[in-house]
Amino acid sequence: MIMPPRIVVALLSFALALATQIFAADTPAKRRLLFTEYGKGPNRFVEVDGDGKLVWEFKPPSTAVIFQTLPNGNILFGYGGQPTGVREITSRGETVFDYVSKSHQVFGCERLANGNTLVAEQEPCQALEVNPKGETVHVTPLTTNAKGFHLQVRNVHKLPNGNILAAHEGEGAVREVDPQGKVVWEYTGVTNTGEAQRLANGNTLICCGTQKRLIEVTPDKQIAWEFKAEDAPELNITWVSSVQQLKNGNLLVGNFIRGQEGKGAHAFEVTRDKKVVWKWEDHTLIKSLTTVRALGE
Repeated sequence: MIMPPRIVVALLSFALALATQIFAADTPAKRRLLFTEYGKGPNRFVEVDGDGKLVWEFKPPSTAVIFQTLPNGNILFGYGGQPTGVREITSRGETVFDYVSKSHQVFGCERLANGNTLVAEQEPCQALEVNPKGETVHVTPLTTNAKGFHLQVRNVHKLPNGNILAAHEGEGAVREVDPQGKVVWEYTGVTNTGEAQRLANGNTLICCGTQKRLIEVTPDKQIAWEFKAEDAPELNITWVSSVQQLKNGNLLVGNFIRGQEGKGAHAFEVTRDKKVVWKWEDHTLIKSLTTVRALGE
């Protein structure tokens, strides 16, 4: 039986459309990335397009390793030199906010829903909330036994209950403190941790630094999920330095390959069933990165 030409064309069109949908479903979306390069390379912000091509770079006033991309496209970051503080710039480098701290060093920061800025100060180790005028409206003492200011605290987040969640790299600890600084929850033994995020389910996602793993722990400190270097040896996970929760439910992870420059992925996207669906590496463009964010998320 010979089918009429129009039926053949229709079937071919249907098959092509189906194949295209399947291919699209199996192909991860290209990611526009913004990251801080730090280590053997220059300390700078770098933006690459979906094909991994350089489209913009910016040199901060001093050491910057942690930043937040804001809904309006601006970038909020801590800078750790002298002076030290938190700055907000437009997506092309124009300064629109600059808080100069009286502490020894600042790296961590967060823009709050009320428009104020959370500043992680080192020596004294504390979280300051400052308003758009740069005025301090609240001070929360942070607890750590780290000696010397440089590793006392990294990223900080204000939780819905008003408490502060802080990552203490030098001590290898994550602590939640109330507004007066009382420790209400902690998880220790996470070497060189620089970031911890509280999830909607009440668990805490922790970057475990040089332990080469990312973990999710329950309020009673049980590990509910874990992604380790052994789960994807091809990535050469060296130092888990940052994490971003993507709209599709996956995680974008920063791999700080300090001491392993030239080997492995700088960043990768992983599913909750531990499947690496996308990675980015360009050892010609950069040596190593600390914080990485997918833009448009």
